[in-house]
Amino acid sequence: MSDDTNKSELAAHGWTSVPRAQSRILSDVNKSSPAKLSVDDVTIPDSAVAKKTHSYAKEKLPDQTFKHSMRVFYYGSAIVKFHLPEMEPLLETYFLTCMLHDIGTTQTNLNATRMSFEFYGGFLALNLLQKFGAPKSQAESVCEAIIRHQDLGDTGRISSVGQLIQLATVFDNIGINPFLIHSDTIESVAKAFPRNKWSGCFAATIREEIALKPWCHTTAIEQFAEKVEGNHLMEPWE
Repeated sequence: MSDDTNKSELAAHGWTSVPRAQSRILSDVNKSSPAKLSVDDVTIPDSAVAKKTHSYAKEKLPDQTFKHSMRVFYYGSAIVKFHLPEMEPLLETYFLTCMLHDIGTTQTNLNATRMSFEFYGGFLALNLLQKFGAPKSQAESVCEAIIRHQDLGDTGRISSVGQLIQLATVFDNIGINPFLIHSDTIESVAKAFPRNKWSGCFAATIREEIALKPWCHTTAIEQFAEKVEGNHLMEPWE
């Protein structure tokens, strides 16, 4: 494999090293120019792996969680299109990550293990995607991104797809970095994939996991459930 081919694969699979600190990766973003688009402007990946993964997520995830996963894909796509265009090659890998990032929160999976939901979900995704025909590099990237999608912080590095899933999930869940996305975009995405009181739903899941597993990684985000319930940015669409 040539160096160019290897670099292309790494970029497509989301293995580019980027800062973990959101403030650093967003330092050059024009805060007065939020991403403005509609869901019709975003193309959903249609490879065989993407289709199988989408179908699996739609079948296995509760409706509210599936719609959250779709919103995260659209918000991440908007962030890439308007603010981080260098990440465009990874959008299919990102789609797979979005579809499976909360697979560990289903009632079956939450109670199947003592592991934190992101870790168990990452391993499930790793095996599932290889079964669906994804390259090992891509499946491993999705696995790592899912494991680290709540690994917020200001030090060190993270993969590009891991950073993107962080940016989009905290936008949908807590309303962090509201300057990234225009309210018209939120309106379009929330109309296609309604929140249906997602804030309360996810806050309840957070509390359920902590009650079951007081050691879980979710506890690393202080007052997480309260922050989700206090998501003022998304109140008009709740």
